[in-house]
Amino acid sequence: MDSDLSQQKPSEDAHEERSLSSVKGKEMGDKIMGWVLALMVAILALFIGFSFKSRYPIFSSSPSHQQKLFEVDELALYNGTDKGLAILLGILGSVFDVTKGKSHYGVGGGYNHFAGRDASRAFVSGNFTGEGLTDSLRGLSNAEIKSVVEWRSFYQKTYTLVGKLVGLYYDDHGNPTKHLKGVEAKAARGAQLLKKQKEEDDKLPSCNSRWSQGEGGEVWCDNGFPRLVQRPLEIALTGKMSKRCACFREDQLGEPGLEVYDGCDYQAKTCRV
Repeated sequence: MDSDLSQQKPSEDAHEERSLSSVKGKEMGDKIMGWVLALMVAILALFIGFSFKSRYPIFSSSPSHQQKLFEVDELALYNGTDKGLAILLGILGSVFDVTKGKSHYGVGGGYNHFAGRDASRAFVSGNFTGEGLTDSLRGLSNAEIKSVVEWRSFYQKTYTLVGKLVGLYYDDHGNPTKHLKGVEAKAARGAQLLKKQKEEDDKLPSCNSRWSQGEGGEVWCDNGFPRLVQRPLEIALTGKMSKRCACFREDQLGEPGLEVYDGCDYQAKTCRV
């Protein structure tokens, strides 16, 4: 019996050793796999960092430097002529990466004149010559300035903000200047005036209108009589006085400021224009 037990003992010990060795081998395998995965992640991070830096060679990949401060000459490098660089665009001093729209902003694209510069004024003036491609909004109306600010909102929603342009709208520390604050105040004022003008227009029903090349234009009222009426708020919005056609009841026709269309009878409901 003792002999049998002595023969079984080594066999059991060997089995335990093999089991222990198997566990240790699995643990070592898991560790090696973990090291391999960590190495792969590190290589991928280095690749992404290299790719980012090659696209923006003067940018830092550090999150604290996402808002780069550009000088005018620096921004000009990103005008789409160098295929190794991103295409950047400035508006009101904010710089956006528009590379994903390179068919529009790249060389030969319809909006390439906006690339590599801040041409805020051209967004509303439509002047794409040298003088028109400027960041100055001097002389524009509140309504036009509001449109420029709305264009900036479009780029904020559609493209990536990558920095600020040092100059008219941001100082060399990246802080907004008095010019940017003034622009945003005028845009807010323009929005208020437009809202108020719409409220005023809604008080008087607008005329119906149509136009054809053969017959010209005409206006008419289903209820009431067509009259031209001034829109005084337009002066504050655009710097110009404008008029619109509104329909007035017969008992309102004596109110001051109403203008009968040329060649139209006083109580006509349809007028040629």
